[in-house]
Amino acid sequence: MRRAIFSVMTLIFLSGLFFFEPMGGIDIAWAQDDIVSQPTCPYCGMDRHKFAHSRVVVEYDNGFPPGFCSLHCAAVDMAVNIDKAPVKIEVGDYNTKALIDAESAYWVIGGNKMGVMTQRAKWAFAKKAEAEAFIAANGGDLADFETAMQAVYADMYQDTRMIREKRKMMRMKMQKKNKS
Repeated sequence: MRRAIFSVMTLIFLSGLFFFEPMGGIDIAWAQDDIVSQPTCPYCGMDRHKFAHSRVVVEYDNGFPPGFCSLHCAAVDMAVNIDKAPVKIEVGDYNTKALIDAESAYWVIGGNKMGVMTQRAKWAFAKKAEAEAFIAANGGDLADFETAMQAVYADMYQDTRMIREKRKMMRMKMQKKNKS
């Protein structure tokens, strides 16, 4: 009997480690299969759980739904796979981290929060009121999905340059550290 109670208590404790954040809130992102099946972005290698608030899942007409860390990396994939038609695109809600339909989401472009893989942030919200509250606190402009995608492609050159420069600096730092 003691062994059974201990097993149940251990199971409850361990499940709490996976589904609850240290601050007491439920971490919806860990509970979602897309992060478990693809924990890192195929283009940049970033942790999709850490960036659950910006992650994107694109389901193509061939049925395979690759996951990305951001709208930037999803746009790279859509450009590379020009002959595959996206059937469904989902994005992490900025506040809840739950996947929502990207085309019906309320998007905020810009503002004072640094974006993921971009200088000009693109955040998705399930509710218009939450997007407006974000804008009131952090700036930015309310937009639809098409406008957000146009902004991604318009920013692609500058963002790619920024990423290359950051990676170059990181390599130089590592080389300097290794020489010491």
